Amino acid sequence: MLALVGLWLVLPSLLRPALPAYNPAADQQQLNTWAAELAARRTTRPAFASRYPRRVPIPQVALAPFDPNYLSATDWEARGLPGYVARRMVHYREVIGGFRAKEQIRRTYGLEPALYARLAPYIQLPDQLPAREARAYPNGGPYPDRKPFEPRSGNRFPRKPTRLAAFDLNAADTTQLMQIRGIGRGYARRIVEYRQRLGGFQSKDQTAEIYVLRDAPDLVDSLRKYTFVAPGFAPALLDVNNASFELLQAHPYVGKRLARVLVAFRQQHGPFRQLADLRQIRILDQATFDKLAPYVELK
Repeated sequence: MLALVGLWLVLPSLLRPALPAYNPAADQQQLNTWAAELAARRTTRPAFASRYPRRVPIPQVALAPFDPNYLSATDWEARGLPGYVARRMVHYREVIGGFRAKEQIRRTYGLEPALYARLAPYIQLPDQLPAREARAYPNGGPYPDRKPFEPRSGNRFPRKPTRLAAFDLNAADTTQLMQIRGIGRGYARRIVEYRQRLGGFQSKDQTAEIYVLRDAPDLVDSLRKYTFVAPGFAPALLDVNNASFELLQAHPYVGKRLARVLVAFRQQHGPFRQLADLRQIRILDQATFDKLAPYVELK
């Protein structure tokens, strides 16, 4: 029995085939070849020019009396100003129609006080602007017939009606919207612009979505009170299968992020076949889908 057990233990090693000896020379040669190819690619790679070429430093000039109205941006840099301040100085001079006093130069945004103090003795301008002279009006002033503290007759702004009949929110222009107390020209223009981007209001409650009215609930209540949406109104529809990115992102319920995903999705998966296909887009939540659905068409 002992002989059989010993034979059983030794037998696997006797029957196992001998493994060939590994020679790493061939593999090492292949690795050396690949390393040489990579090194050759790295050395022959074309050099690209920098997107931001290094600026040549502007040579400085000795300070001497100068008229700032005849200096270019380079001339200002030659007198110690940084490039962005020099360009700002020239632009400021063009906007105000020329420097008339040193204080205008001192007020230039970004000009360090120490640098201005070094340049000020050489600027050929007075320190301060001349004082304004009081106008002399004949006959006792611009309004000779008006008594002191007399209130003006009439009003600069037309009085808004106290009793206003409700009007169609989707057909109103800015003049009609301005009939509502509290709605000025700016608010009226924003309401019309939002309506055009939206394709028309389906509900008066949508006016609360306008950015300038989010903090003005009283104006939203006034719009709800004096306007209505005509029964059966059909808004302008947005073709999500064919509309461009610019057209999609302009819609208030889409925006840039969702517009990019819509364009990418239809390019990868083809056109949307039914409205429910839009729910495959993960960033389109249920609330936005419900608001967008009445404005969508599939062609």
